[in-house]
Amino acid sequence: MSTVCRNLKYLRKQKGWTQQEFADRLNIKRSLLGAYEEERAEPRTEVLEQVSDMFRVSIDDLLRRDLSSQKETFLERRRQQKLGGQSRQNVVFVPVKAAAGYLAGFNDEEFIEELNTFTLPMLGAGNYRAFEIAGDSMLPTPSGSVVVCHKVDGWDDIRNNEAYIVVTNRGHRIQTGSEKQPFQDQGDPVVRQSLYDPYSVNMEEVLEIWQADAVIQKMGQQHKMSVNHLAGMVNQLQEQVSMLKKQMKN
Repeated sequence: MSTVCRNLKYLRKQKGWTQQEFADRLNIKRSLLGAYEEERAEPRTEVLEQVSDMFRVSIDDLLRRDLSSQKETFLERRRQQKLGGQSRQNVVFVPVKAAAGYLAGFNDEEFIEELNTFTLPMLGAGNYRAFEIAGDSMLPTPSGSVVVCHKVDGWDDIRNNEAYIVVTNRGHRIQTGSEKQPFQDQGDPVVRQSLYDPYSVNMEEVLEIWQADAVIQKMGQQHKMSVNHLAGMVNQLQEQVSMLKKQMKN
């Protein structure tokens, strides 16, 4: 078997794809892929270019280098190079259009590595998530902004006066409360938003917790005051006045 044929079969199996699944991604017939893997035909240049882009490996390596001979699997080595361990910075961007897919693939390394990544000079080394915000879920941060976060291990690590993105199996939830109330009597966490009443979330619904480190928004991007926004501000002011009255009485 030629090197390129061995590499095609190796890369397909590393991904766990059937011949039909790999052929569909390459826009060729399954029988043709089978012919490639069995060395009954030589892959065309356009096929090699697709495989090169798909697996981020040079065509020269596909043709000349036996990828299966490495002590560490090729895909694992590429993943480590991309993530860079803790010595480098890696920010994975989750756009609104990928939100539904993220809920299903947040713990899938292959799904995560398909998302776009970037770096920011003000952040240190480590792995981050950047969530695009839609609607008024994180006021006063305007819709369309990108919130860059680092992973929080659990509710015990949540601090007052910090903003958090709580990813649940219902969607992304925002916690921006100034007063931490992580648990109710039932043991369920409370998600508190700055302009809205807090609401409980079942522990079984919580998938991840991310603490906000930075907000990215377009120049000139402004948030338009909505009726709900104004009502929330009034409610917040009323709560603060009530708290002051109680303190004065004491």
